[in-house]
Amino acid sequence: MESHAYLAAETGAAAAAGSAVLSNAWLLIALPLAGAAILLLGGKRTDSWGHLLATALPVASFAWAVLILFDLLGRAGDARSVAVPVYEWISVGSLSIGADLLVDPLSISFVLLITFVGSLIHIYSIGYMAEDPGRRRFFAYLNLFVAAMLVLVLADNFVLLFLGWEGVGLASYLLIGFWQYKPSAATAAKKAFIINRVGDMGLLVAIMIMFSALGAVSFSGVFEAVPGAGDGVLLAVGLCLLLGACGKSAQLPLQAWLLDAMEGPTPVSALIHAATMVTAGVYLIVRSGPIFEGAPAAQTTVAVVGAATMIAGGIIASAKDDIKKSLAGSTMSQIGMMVLAVGLGPVGYVAAIAHLITHGFFKAGLFLGAGSVMHAMNDGVDMRRYGGLARVMPITFATFGLGYLAIIGVPLLSGWWTKESIISAAFGVGGTQGMLLGSAVVAGAGLTAFYMSRMFFMTFLGEKRWDEGVHPHESPLSMTAPMVLLSVGSVALGAFLVFGDRFANFLAPTIGAHPHHFDLAHAFTAPYGLAALGVLVVGVVLAWVVYLRKPVARTAPRGNFVTVAASRELYGNEINEGLFMRPGQVLTKALVAIETHVVDGIVNGIGTSVRDASRGLGRAQTGFARSYALTMLFGAVVVAATLVVRL
Repeated sequence: MESHAYLAAETGAAAAAGSAVLSNAWLLIALPLAGAAILLLGGKRTDSWGHLLATALPVASFAWAVLILFDLLGRAGDARSVAVPVYEWISVGSLSIGADLLVDPLSISFVLLITFVGSLIHIYSIGYMAEDPGRRRFFAYLNLFVAAMLVLVLADNFVLLFLGWEGVGLASYLLIGFWQYKPSAATAAKKAFIINRVGDMGLLVAIMIMFSALGAVSFSGVFEAVPGAGDGVLLAVGLCLLLGACGKSAQLPLQAWLLDAMEGPTPVSALIHAATMVTAGVYLIVRSGPIFEGAPAAQTTVAVVGAATMIAGGIIASAKDDIKKSLAGSTMSQIGMMVLAVGLGPVGYVAAIAHLITHGFFKAGLFLGAGSVMHAMNDGVDMRRYGGLARVMPITFATFGLGYLAIIGVPLLSGWWTKESIISAAFGVGGTQGMLLGSAVVAGAGLTAFYMSRMFFMTFLGEKRWDEGVHPHESPLSMTAPMVLLSVGSVALGAFLVFGDRFANFLAPTIGAHPHHFDLAHAFTAPYGLAALGVLVVGVVLAWVVYLRKPVARTAPRGNFVTVAASRELYGNEINEGLFMRPGQVLTKALVAIETHVVDGIVNGIGTSVRDASRGLGRAQTGFARSYALTMLFGAVVVAATLVVRL
């Protein structure tokens, strides 16, 4: 376990001051944040040009990030972690927390992904949201989301990271519920917000434990204190961080919000649920690597949660006829694969981040492709009413097809490189754990081949199953151009990241250890490589037999228990309702009854008694002197009689 990169970052402020590009890294966040402020405060006056400004600002952030990348590449490995002071944010007694940024290979990798894919999604949204009366507000929320995500990945302490974490949650709530006039969208936004608050409490408690037990909340301070911390403290912090990651990254048991979140506009699904927000949990675990490496039980729990989510997401994706929900199940599964990889420790960090980046490209492309199909099919999402679209939507077919081939792991495309890296790292752990986790990844790869082939065949191939009045057509250039660029990444990015270990060497100073080396020849000859190719073929063939060889029914068959359970998301909502919501309702009603009948009863009883007593005494106050004299005489007689009896 090493944390030298974070210690080096503490001495990097002078280096940042000497570099105009690094010392102004705050512009990465300020640009999209300014866009959100201008559009929200400017109101209708910005309607005609607001979407153009909102698109230009993330592009500018991406250009600045590229300059920072070249600045880092020009430095020696240990000098690539630079703390950039911005201002003192919180100062209370001995507690001092700065709103400062940490620019290093890990953070800049995420910044480039967020700004590049985010910019393409902004461009796509110009055409997709062209007729929406709330387009200006939509673009403002997109800018706000990008700014919050950049705060999250650039923060140099856990408190500032938490600020970005909450900002992402707020922006996602606004975007998922953007079409709030739809009850389903409003409900989905509330559901995502509440479930994410559960995970956020885990992160907040972890920060509290860090401050009380480790005496710091900065990355460098916390990681310096890890070697001297007790096992129980590290385990508690690790599990609380995992809970936070499960909320943002839709991992079991906090995954139920992700599929419902598809009620938002399709660009939201691409931005939040493919390339950025759901990756925040993976970033958090990698960034907190020294904590998990000091708590092996927490690290193993991370891998187990990732494995379970990967399989569950694949099963759900295999049963959904809604194209966006099937892609959401796929995202849940692929993020689970990344979480499994980071649960392997430093040996899996690079593989996880590399897969996260390539996944951001081909999954964003797939979501935008789905949006293009919906745009052509009068917003229909049922794949059973698609079919035969390849002929009328050639660009969407080609770009979606490349993303499909990449995600299922066709050799030498992006997804193959990164997925094989994860499989290799898992089996490389050795022992029973390595065998089980490696086999789980292979099984997840097989599920991916099946559900993605099912989606591709049902949507673009086979017979037409369109509803009357539907006349599909290709999308405009503003929508197809981003899809083309993303498809290029789907083809070539994986080899660039993995081959020659260039990305691994770039990240090595940050993750504190040298990652598992990827051997290209071994990937084709090793048993795990052959097994991955085998399940790929089996998955594609099975989907061909069921969904292409024979006609697809326009109405889903009744199915058996397994298919029904999968289509109902393995009863995740029912489990949440049974374990949490309904008991919570019963508890709430009981507390209301106690409040009403016991607490209020006691308080009201005291008040009633005082009132009645005062009324009784009030009747004795007649105002007649003779009554008072008679009372005094009666009292004197009683006193005299008492004295006589005692004597």
